Amino acid sequence: MSRAKKLNLVAVEDYLAGELLSPVKHEYLGGVVYAMAGARNLHNAIATNIIGGLHARLRGQPCRPFNSDTKIRVQLPTHFRFYYPDASVVCRPNPPTDSYQDEPVVLFEVLSRRTRRIDEGEKKDAYLTIPSLGVYVLIEQDTAAVVAFRRTEGGFVREVYQGIDAVLPLAEIGIDLPLAEIYEAVEFAPEPEEDPANG
Repeated sequence: MSRAKKLNLVAVEDYLAGELLSPVKHEYLGGVVYAMAGARNLHNAIATNIIGGLHARLRGQPCRPFNSDTKIRVQLPTHFRFYYPDASVVCRPNPPTDSYQDEPVVLFEVLSRRTRRIDEGEKKDAYLTIPSLGVYVLIEQDTAAVVAFRRTEGGFVREVYQGIDAVLPLAEIGIDLPLAEIYEAVEFAPEPEEDPANG
């Protein structure tokens, strides 16, 4: 009987040091490192609109927005994970010498065909274990629609905001974010089908 090949796990310290030098971002799941795929201009435009709206409303406030270059550390019972959300808001930041944040209050992910399963499943399940998190927001790309998982006394509840005139309330950080701003200058277009030869 042959023995299973042992997986060479990467230490957290080695991962963090490597990310500071790497031209490609990687997410970290309990010692296993995954390179992140690039995003379409549509995805990046929506993420930039979110950051712009958050920055304008939170200027001078204790809570600050961070873009997709900021990792979030998730401490699960058996291991650490590091993810790069598309945007986050932190009210109790880590020291400036850190390359990640531990206490996000709001997290945003812009959905795509390639990332939807992970964003709605694995990442959501991990993010919702963060004690500081008040709301996890999933942003659609091909229509004006947002799904928010908001913390309540009874656990997280799913809320849906649809239409360009809708407004996403973020009482957790004392602001509202209109969908008209999230989707400003965005031309909705369906994602092209992936080429099986490249998949």
